[in-house]
Amino acid sequence: MSATFTSPASSGAWRLLPGLIVVLVATALTGCSEPKQGAAEPGGHGGQMPPLPVTVIEAQPTRVPIAVEVMAQTEGAKETEVRARVGGVITKRLYQEGEPVKEGQPMFQIDRAPYEIALAQAKAALVGAKAQAEQAAREAARLKGLLDKQAISRKEYDDATANDAISHAAVQAAEATLRQAELNLAWSTVTAPVAGQSGRAVKSEGNLIVAGTDNLLTAIHQSNPMWVRFSLAESDTTKLPGGRLNPKSVTGVELVLPDGSVFPRKGRLNFQASQIDPVLGTQQFRAEFDNGEGRLLPGQFVRVRVLTGMRDGVFLVPQSAVLQMEQGTLVMLAGPDNKVAPRPIQAGEWHGKDWVIQGGLQAGDKVIVDNLMKLRPGAPVMPHKPGEMPAGMGGPGAEGAGKPAPKG
Repeated sequence: MSATFTSPASSGAWRLLPGLIVVLVATALTGCSEPKQGAAEPGGHGGQMPPLPVTVIEAQPTRVPIAVEVMAQTEGAKETEVRARVGGVITKRLYQEGEPVKEGQPMFQIDRAPYEIALAQAKAALVGAKAQAEQAAREAARLKGLLDKQAISRKEYDDATANDAISHAAVQAAEATLRQAELNLAWSTVTAPVAGQSGRAVKSEGNLIVAGTDNLLTAIHQSNPMWVRFSLAESDTTKLPGGRLNPKSVTGVELVLPDGSVFPRKGRLNFQASQIDPVLGTQQFRAEFDNGEGRLLPGQFVRVRVLTGMRDGVFLVPQSAVLQMEQGTLVMLAGPDNKVAPRPIQAGEWHGKDWVIQGGLQAGDKVIVDNLMKLRPGAPVMPHKPGEMPAGMGGPGAEGAGKPAPKG
């Protein structure tokens, strides 16, 4: 009985042969099906890409405020520390942390017992001092009569007069001690020095307060009006007339909140630093805003927009239409022949969600606002206005081409 042996190499070649044949056949069929050079592709554009539908806006000159916008942070107009004037053990917190408080509202109670005792002692001391003063006054008056009759020596009368003066001084000292005892007792109830938003309590019930050292209890933030601190560098002020912020030329200050909305009330500048920070190269400013509704909180990061007049003859272009290139800033236009034409521009600041274009555009230019990544200079496009359907998109004879697209 004979056996047939097959080498591994020949066995693998035979197994790959059917797949190789399939590949060769597919390649031959593909070569046969390629159109001849210069033949028109479907769409009838002679091998060129069909015009790309793009949305355009017609540039028209407008008038916008001259403004500079920078980061800022809010702070309370007054941030007052609440401190204990007398020492003792805190027996009770009398306010709700974080809630608004009124001026004079009780906030903490320090143990009153020692101060009540001191007040009682001061009252008793004053009574004794007054009694001694009355006795000394009577003695001095009696001795004066005897002196007139020359019944006593002059020294006895002078001693009685001095004793009378000392007694009156003792009364005044006792009255001062009583007044201090009354104040200490009143200060054992710590009240709010100003109205505002209360802070977290630094000390709690049972803590011992030492007067004059560790006596901070909490703080009160007065958030109406609200102050906003910001700095301007030279790169910011170059956008303003004269290259410097002049408070007299400021027509208003707007506040852009973290969610992008604009605070409904305009503010005003209430502080301008008299020098430039030598380390940061910036100038400090502060604006004031009415915050009666309590919408602003201290410590918020916001954006400040300083308005310094109006700029005429500029154009507004959506941010998505402006390209930042190494060669500069430019936009893509749909030319008269509906072909892409790059146009260098001079972009200023933002106005809302639009760029303020200060140069490079003319009235009537059609600025392309979408499909920018697919555009090439000179490529044909099919421009249409926002919200309209491009002409011819519905096919030959399609009705409604170039009209607003139906909703829904």
